[in-house]
Amino acid sequence: MKVLHVIPSLSPSQGGPSMALPVMASALVAQGVEVDVVTTDDDGAGLRLPKPSLDWQTMPGGWRVRHFPKQTEFYKVSLPLGWWLLQHVADYDGVHVHAVFSFASSVAGIAALRAGVPFWVRPLGTLNAWGMKNRRRWLKGLSFRLLDKPWLDRAAAIHCTSHAEAAELAPLGLRSRAVVVPLGMDLGAFDVLPPASVFQAAFPQAARGNCFLYLSRLDPKKGLETLLAAFASCQARRQGWQMVIAGSGDPSYELLLKEQADALGLSEKVIWAGFLGGEVRLAALSACRVFVLPSHSENFGIALLEAMAAGLACVATPGVALAVDAAQDGAVLLAQEGETGLAEAMDQLAANPEKCSQLGQCAADLARRHYTAAAMGKALESLYCLSLR
Repeated sequence: MKVLHVIPSLSPSQGGPSMALPVMASALVAQGVEVDVVTTDDDGAGLRLPKPSLDWQTMPGGWRVRHFPKQTEFYKVSLPLGWWLLQHVADYDGVHVHAVFSFASSVAGIAALRAGVPFWVRPLGTLNAWGMKNRRRWLKGLSFRLLDKPWLDRAAAIHCTSHAEAAELAPLGLRSRAVVVPLGMDLGAFDVLPPASVFQAAFPQAARGNCFLYLSRLDPKKGLETLLAAFASCQARRQGWQMVIAGSGDPSYELLLKEQADALGLSEKVIWAGFLGGEVRLAALSACRVFVLPSHSENFGIALLEAMAAGLACVATPGVALAVDAAQDGAVLLAQEGETGLAEAMDQLAANPEKCSQLGQCAADLARRHYTAAAMGKALESLYCLSLR
């Protein structure tokens, strides 16, 4: 079986979706699926990958990737990628499309229809209620009705990564069935983490006390304004605690967050770590006691899964789909929406080391039972086979 995966960006700066796809591709190869991935040279707003492979490049997991130059930031239009898709989609048994409201995604779906090739769509949360209402609402509504729904209706399946994401599709009236296949990860890297000293060497302030950790993109949908306000409330009672905010985003938005932190009197209590990768990223999980993800909307939550696998006590809001599922197993503390609810949850863990330990152990166990790369690969291979019969 030969399957093409299409995604607008594989840049680590784009967060979870770009991190999940390589794991997914490798897991499918392990199941005997031949996987090619096409994407653009996007490396974030206004940026391009320095030396992307313009031809096929074989990756360590055994899958191949090819990058095409983007011409615009809006919808990440890449005419060479679009032309390639129209010519080559018929070479594959199926197409797995990642994202909606993107040039690459739309062309991939339309090209698959023209070629009579089955395709599956992973929306990446773009079709949930928060995203439809708060991200270019009128443009998305128009695009959905006139451009996207016609090809989405004919997908073999809509690949949702959580039951919450699947439930949010119902009001859209899509004809395609929703299938839930949770994301998985290769969790071996989280079995033995680098020592906290690796992170503390880069950020000495982190050694001065206990730390909360936020580790994700800096984006308005992530609830960072609420997080800062909640931390200010919690920190008033827990003087020894600090907040590590690790991630990058639009520079103007980052500046607004730093101004808010200063206004709340948190200048000496917030560590702005920026984008973290490799050993330092893993070491941040060693150096911090409690992970917090206060997103308004998260169709899964890769960052949360990483923290769970590392054995951290985790707090998240109901907008994080993985948190809702994990909370049912006692693996994540689900905070009520808003500043007060989040502050109470953070304070509860800051005051109770034993509860932190129990929650972290439960989280690590659940991650290894249900959210492995192998489980994801088997489920997706089965989904493909059902569509190809």
